[in-house]
Amino acid sequence: MSKALIAIDKSKSYRVYITISTDLVQEAVTIHNTTPVASAGLGRVLTAAGLMGIMMKNSTDKLTVNFKGDGPAEQILATSYADGRVKGYIANPYVDLPLTEEGKLDVGGSLGIGDLSVIKDIGLKEPYMGTIAFVTGEIADDLTAYFFISEQQNTSVALGVKVETDYSIGAAGGMIIQMLPDAEEGAIDALEAMLADMEPLTTIISRIKDTHAAMTEEGLVRELLYEIFKGLPEEYTPEVLESREIRWECDCSRERIEQALMTIGRKDLQEIIEEDGQAELQCHFCLKKYQFNKEELQEILDRI
Repeated sequence: MSKALIAIDKSKSYRVYITISTDLVQEAVTIHNTTPVASAGLGRVLTAAGLMGIMMKNSTDKLTVNFKGDGPAEQILATSYADGRVKGYIANPYVDLPLTEEGKLDVGGSLGIGDLSVIKDIGLKEPYMGTIAFVTGEIADDLTAYFFISEQQNTSVALGVKVETDYSIGAAGGMIIQMLPDAEEGAIDALEAMLADMEPLTTIISRIKDTHAAMTEEGLVRELLYEIFKGLPEEYTPEVLESREIRWECDCSRERIEQALMTIGRKDLQEIIEEDGQAELQCHFCLKKYQFNKEELQEILDRI
Protein backbone atom coordinates (compact mmCIF):
# COMPACT_ATOMS: atom_id res chain seq x y z
CA MET A 1 0.00 0.00 0.00
CA SER A 2 1.31 3.45 -0.93
CA LYS A 3 0.36 6.85 0.44
CA ALA A 4 -0.63 9.68 -1.90
CA LEU A 5 -1.25 13.35 -1.14
CA ILE A 6 -3.46 15.88 -2.90
CA ALA A 7 -2.36 19.49 -2.40
CA ILE A 8 -3.15 22.97 -3.74
CA ASP A 9 -0.98 26.07 -3.67
CA LYS A 10 -1.93 29.12 -1.62
CA SER A 11 -2.80 31.19 -4.71
CA LYS A 12 -5.00 28.37 -6.04
CA SER A 13 -3.03 28.31 -9.28
CA TYR A 14 -2.32 24.58 -9.39
CA ARG A 15 -3.15 21.23 -7.81
CA VAL A 16 -0.59 18.48 -7.20
CA TYR A 17 -0.99 14.72 -6.77
CA ILE A 18 2.09 12.98 -5.39
CA THR A 19 3.02 9.51 -4.14
CA ILE A 20 5.88 7.24 -3.17
CA SER A 21 4.83 3.99 -4.84
CA THR A 22 7.80 1.73 -4.03
CA ASP A 23 5.70 -0.95 -2.27
CA LEU A 24 3.02 -0.95 -4.98
CA VAL A 25 5.58 -1.36 -7.77
CA GLN A 26 7.49 -4.04 -5.85
CA GLU A 27 4.28 -6.08 -5.48
CA ALA A 28 3.61 -5.93 -9.24
CA VAL A 29 7.23 -6.74 -10.10
CA THR A 30 7.18 -9.76 -7.76
CA ILE A 31 3.97 -11.09 -9.35
CA HIS A 32 5.14 -10.61 -12.96
CA ASN A 33 8.83 -11.48 -12.40
CA THR A 34 9.91 -8.62 -14.65
CA THR A 35 13.28 -7.66 -16.07
CA PRO A 36 14.62 -4.21 -15.03
CA VAL A 37 13.34 -2.40 -18.14
CA ALA A 38 9.94 -4.09 -17.80
CA SER A 39 9.86 -3.17 -14.10
CA ALA A 40 10.55 0.47 -14.95
CA GLY A 41 7.83 0.60 -17.60
CA LEU A 42 5.18 -1.25 -15.62
CA GLY A 43 6.03 0.67 -12.44
CA ARG A 44 5.68 4.05 -14.13
CA VAL A 45 2.33 3.15 -15.70
CA LEU A 46 0.94 1.73 -12.43
CA THR A 47 2.04 4.82 -10.49
CA ALA A 48 0.51 7.19 -13.04
CA ALA A 49 -2.74 5.19 -13.21
CA GLY A 50 -2.99 5.21 -9.42
CA LEU A 51 -2.65 9.01 -9.27
CA MET A 52 -5.07 9.50 -12.18
CA GLY A 53 -7.52 7.18 -10.43
CA ILE A 54 -7.72 9.31 -7.29
CA MET A 55 -8.46 12.35 -9.47
CA MET A 56 -11.89 10.85 -10.21
CA LYS A 57 -14.88 11.64 -8.01
CA ASN A 58 -16.94 8.51 -7.32
CA SER A 59 -15.49 5.36 -5.72
CA THR A 60 -16.80 3.20 -8.58
CA ASP A 61 -15.22 5.39 -11.31
CA LYS A 62 -12.73 3.34 -13.33
CA LEU A 63 -9.78 4.37 -15.49
CA THR A 64 -7.58 2.36 -17.86
CA VAL A 65 -4.21 3.54 -19.19
CA ASN A 66 -2.98 1.53 -22.17
CA PHE A 67 0.40 1.91 -23.89
CA LYS A 68 0.53 -0.24 -27.03
CA GLY A 69 3.54 -0.17 -29.35
CA ASP A 70 5.52 -2.11 -31.93
CA GLY A 71 8.51 -2.60 -29.58
CA PRO A 72 9.42 -5.83 -27.76
CA ALA A 73 7.42 -4.92 -24.62
CA GLU A 74 4.31 -4.78 -26.87
CA GLN A 75 1.87 -3.39 -24.31
CA ILE A 76 1.71 -1.98 -20.79
CA LEU A 77 -1.77 -1.60 -19.31
CA ALA A 78 -3.02 -0.50 -15.91
CA THR A 79 -6.52 -0.12 -14.51
CA SER A 80 -7.34 1.98 -11.45
CA TYR A 81 -10.35 3.09 -9.43
CA ALA A 82 -11.15 6.31 -7.58
CA ASP A 83 -10.84 4.44 -4.25
CA GLY A 84 -7.13 3.80 -4.88
CA ARG A 85 -7.17 0.26 -6.25
CA VAL A 86 -4.80 -0.35 -9.14
CA LYS A 87 -3.66 -3.37 -11.16
CA GLY A 88 -1.63 -3.79 -14.33
CA TYR A 89 0.51 -5.96 -16.57
CA ILE A 90 3.15 -5.82 -19.29
CA ALA A 91 2.64 -8.13 -22.28
CA ASN A 92 6.31 -9.16 -22.36
CA PRO A 93 7.71 -9.09 -18.79
CA TYR A 94 11.01 -10.56 -20.00
CA VAL A 95 11.91 -7.76 -22.43
CA ASP A 96 15.60 -6.90 -22.18
CA LEU A 97 17.38 -4.01 -23.90
CA PRO A 98 20.75 -2.27 -23.50
CA LEU A 99 20.80 0.94 -21.46
CA THR A 100 20.34 4.22 -23.31
CA GLU A 101 23.31 6.49 -24.09
CA GLU A 102 22.51 8.31 -20.84
CA GLY A 103 22.81 5.02 -18.92
CA LYS A 104 19.07 4.74 -18.25
CA LEU A 105 16.61 1.87 -18.70
CA ASP A 106 15.19 2.13 -22.23
CA VAL A 107 11.44 2.11 -21.59
CA GLY A 108 10.78 4.13 -24.74
CA GLY A 109 12.75 1.66 -26.84
CA SER A 110 10.88 -1.27 -25.29
CA LEU A 111 7.54 0.19 -26.42
CA GLY A 112 8.70 1.50 -29.80
CA ILE A 113 6.18 3.44 -31.89
CA GLY A 114 2.55 3.27 -30.87
CA ASP A 115 -0.42 4.85 -29.13
CA LEU A 116 -1.45 5.79 -25.61
CA SER A 117 -5.15 5.38 -24.83
CA VAL A 118 -6.92 6.50 -21.66
CA ILE A 119 -10.43 5.16 -21.02
CA LYS A 120 -12.59 6.64 -18.24
CA ASP A 121 -15.74 4.88 -17.13
CA ILE A 122 -17.57 7.31 -14.84
CA GLY A 123 -21.05 5.82 -15.04
CA LEU A 124 -22.20 7.54 -18.23
CA LYS A 125 -23.79 5.68 -21.15
CA GLU A 126 -20.45 5.43 -22.96
CA PRO A 127 -16.97 5.60 -21.42
CA TYR A 128 -14.73 8.49 -22.45
CA MET A 129 -11.67 7.51 -24.51
CA GLY A 130 -8.73 9.66 -25.60
CA THR A 131 -5.87 8.41 -27.78
CA ILE A 132 -2.60 10.05 -28.84
CA ALA A 133 0.54 8.80 -30.58
CA PHE A 134 3.57 8.23 -28.36
CA VAL A 135 5.79 11.27 -27.89
CA THR A 136 8.78 9.32 -26.54
CA GLY A 137 7.32 6.13 -25.04
CA GLU A 138 8.91 7.10 -21.73
CA ILE A 139 5.44 7.23 -20.10
CA ALA A 140 5.62 10.61 -18.30
CA ASP A 141 6.19 12.60 -21.51
CA ASP A 142 3.31 10.81 -23.21
CA LEU A 143 0.92 11.40 -20.33
CA THR A 144 1.86 15.10 -20.19
CA ALA A 145 1.01 15.29 -23.92
CA TYR A 146 -2.21 13.30 -23.40
CA PHE A 147 -3.53 15.74 -20.79
CA PHE A 148 -2.78 18.72 -23.06
CA ILE A 149 -4.11 17.21 -26.31
CA SER A 150 -7.07 15.12 -25.13
CA GLU A 151 -8.20 16.98 -22.00
CA GLN A 152 -6.95 20.52 -22.81
CA GLN A 153 -5.28 20.53 -19.41
CA ASN A 154 -1.84 22.05 -18.81
CA THR A 155 -0.19 19.30 -16.80
CA SER A 156 3.28 18.15 -15.83
CA VAL A 157 3.83 14.44 -15.12
CA ALA A 158 6.97 13.12 -13.39
CA LEU A 159 7.48 9.39 -12.81
CA GLY A 160 10.43 7.32 -11.63
CA VAL A 161 11.35 3.73 -10.83
CA LYS A 162 14.80 2.80 -9.51
CA VAL A 163 15.68 -0.87 -10.00
CA GLU A 164 18.46 -2.31 -7.84
CA THR A 165 21.10 -4.79 -9.02
CA ASP A 166 19.11 -7.65 -7.44
CA TYR A 167 16.07 -6.53 -9.53
CA SER A 168 14.19 -5.27 -6.44
CA ILE A 169 12.62 -1.80 -6.45
CA GLY A 170 14.79 0.65 -4.56
CA ALA A 171 12.47 3.63 -5.04
CA ALA A 172 9.41 4.53 -7.10
CA GLY A 173 7.13 7.53 -7.17
CA GLY A 174 5.06 9.91 -9.22
CA MET A 175 3.83 13.49 -9.32
CA ILE A 176 1.15 15.15 -11.44
CA ILE A 177 0.84 18.96 -11.38
CA GLN A 178 -2.27 20.44 -13.01
CA MET A 179 -2.81 24.16 -13.58
CA LEU A 180 -6.15 25.56 -12.43
CA PRO A 181 -8.32 27.89 -14.58
CA ASP A 182 -7.27 31.22 -13.00
CA ALA A 183 -3.60 30.36 -12.50
CA GLU A 184 -1.34 33.34 -11.85
CA GLU A 185 1.48 33.99 -14.31
CA GLY A 186 3.92 34.09 -11.40
CA ALA A 187 2.94 30.54 -10.39
CA ILE A 188 3.41 29.25 -13.93
CA ASP A 189 6.86 30.85 -14.20
CA ALA A 190 7.89 29.56 -10.76
CA LEU A 191 6.78 26.00 -11.57
CA GLU A 192 8.56 26.00 -14.95
CA ALA A 193 11.81 27.08 -13.29
CA MET A 194 11.38 24.50 -10.51
CA LEU A 195 10.72 21.63 -12.93
CA ALA A 196 13.67 22.60 -15.12
CA ASP A 197 16.05 22.22 -12.16
CA MET A 198 14.34 19.28 -10.42
CA GLU A 199 16.36 16.17 -9.62
CA PRO A 200 14.95 12.77 -10.68
CA LEU A 201 12.12 11.72 -8.35
CA THR A 202 13.86 8.49 -7.35
CA THR A 203 16.98 10.45 -6.32
CA ILE A 204 14.92 12.64 -3.98
CA ILE A 205 12.92 9.68 -2.62
CA SER A 206 16.09 7.67 -1.90
CA ARG A 207 17.66 10.61 -0.08
CA ILE A 208 14.55 11.23 2.02
CA LYS A 209 14.28 7.56 3.01
CA ASP A 210 17.95 7.50 4.03
CA THR A 211 17.58 10.70 6.06
CA HIS A 212 14.21 9.92 7.66
CA ALA A 213 14.33 6.15 8.06
CA ALA A 214 11.87 6.12 11.00
CA MET A 215 9.27 8.36 9.32
CA THR A 216 5.81 7.05 8.44
CA GLU A 217 4.85 6.49 4.79
CA GLU A 218 2.67 9.60 4.81
CA GLY A 219 5.44 11.57 6.49
CA LEU A 220 7.84 10.59 3.72
CA VAL A 221 5.42 11.77 1.01
CA ARG A 222 4.93 15.07 2.86
CA GLU A 223 8.71 15.43 3.02
CA LEU A 224 8.92 14.68 -0.71
CA LEU A 225 6.34 17.39 -1.43
CA TYR A 226 8.28 19.87 0.73
CA GLU A 227 11.62 18.94 -0.83
CA ILE A 228 10.38 19.48 -4.39
CA PHE A 229 8.50 22.74 -3.82
CA LYS A 230 10.63 24.37 -1.08
CA GLY A 231 12.27 26.86 -3.48
CA LEU A 232 8.98 28.40 -4.61
CA PRO A 233 7.79 31.81 -3.36
CA GLU A 234 5.61 31.51 -0.26
CA GLU A 235 2.37 32.35 -2.10
CA TYR A 236 2.92 29.47 -4.54
CA THR A 237 3.86 26.70 -2.10
CA PRO A 238 1.40 23.78 -1.88
CA GLU A 239 -0.71 22.93 1.16
CA VAL A 240 -2.02 19.38 1.67
CA LEU A 241 -5.77 18.97 1.15
CA GLU A 242 -6.06 15.23 1.84
CA SER A 243 -4.19 11.97 2.19
CA ARG A 244 -5.19 8.96 0.11
CA GLU A 245 -4.03 5.37 -0.40
CA ILE A 246 -3.03 3.67 -3.64
CA ARG A 247 -2.83 -0.12 -3.42
CA TRP A 248 -2.37 -3.13 -5.66
CA GLU A 249 -5.60 -5.11 -5.80
CA CYS A 250 -6.82 -7.47 -8.49
CA ASP A 251 -10.59 -7.94 -8.60
CA CYS A 252 -10.62 -11.04 -10.79
CA SER A 253 -12.99 -13.84 -9.77
CA ARG A 254 -14.31 -17.16 -11.06
CA GLU A 255 -17.56 -15.41 -12.04
CA ARG A 256 -15.67 -12.88 -14.19
CA ILE A 257 -13.68 -15.62 -15.89
CA GLU A 258 -16.95 -17.47 -16.61
CA GLN A 259 -18.25 -14.29 -18.25
CA ALA A 260 -15.11 -14.22 -20.41
CA LEU A 261 -15.71 -17.83 -21.46
CA MET A 262 -19.26 -16.96 -22.42
CA THR A 263 -18.03 -14.24 -24.79
CA ILE A 264 -16.03 -16.64 -26.98
CA GLY A 265 -19.26 -18.01 -28.48
CA ARG A 266 -21.06 -21.36 -28.62
CA LYS A 267 -19.06 -22.84 -31.48
CA ASP A 268 -15.61 -22.25 -29.93
CA LEU A 269 -16.75 -23.34 -26.48
CA GLN A 270 -18.26 -26.54 -27.92
CA GLU A 271 -14.93 -27.19 -29.64
CA ILE A 272 -13.05 -26.84 -26.34
CA ILE A 273 -15.46 -29.27 -24.64
CA GLU A 274 -15.15 -31.88 -27.41
CA GLU A 275 -11.40 -31.60 -28.04
CA ASP A 276 -9.93 -30.75 -24.62
CA GLY A 277 -12.66 -31.57 -22.13
CA GLN A 278 -11.36 -28.82 -19.85
CA ALA A 279 -10.06 -25.25 -19.85
CA GLU A 280 -7.53 -23.25 -17.86
CA LEU A 281 -7.71 -19.46 -17.94
CA GLN A 282 -5.22 -17.09 -16.33
CA CYS A 283 -5.80 -13.54 -15.14
CA HIS A 284 -3.51 -11.10 -16.98
CA PHE A 285 -3.11 -8.94 -13.88
CA CYS A 286 -2.42 -11.26 -10.93
CA LEU A 287 -1.62 -14.46 -12.93
CA LYS A 288 -4.11 -16.51 -10.89
CA LYS A 289 -5.27 -19.60 -12.79
CA TYR A 290 -8.85 -20.84 -13.01
CA GLN A 291 -9.66 -24.45 -13.95
CA PHE A 292 -12.92 -25.58 -15.57
CA ASN A 293 -13.79 -29.25 -16.08
CA LYS A 294 -16.04 -30.65 -18.81
CA GLU A 295 -19.22 -30.47 -16.75
CA GLU A 296 -18.58 -26.85 -15.76
CA LEU A 297 -17.90 -25.89 -19.38
CA GLN A 298 -21.12 -27.59 -20.45
CA GLU A 299 -23.05 -25.60 -17.83
CA ILE A 300 -21.56 -22.36 -19.21
CA LEU A 301 -22.44 -23.45 -22.76
CA ASP A 302 -26.03 -24.12 -21.69
CA ARG A 303 -26.29 -20.58 -20.25
CA ILE A 304 -25.19 -18.85 -23.48
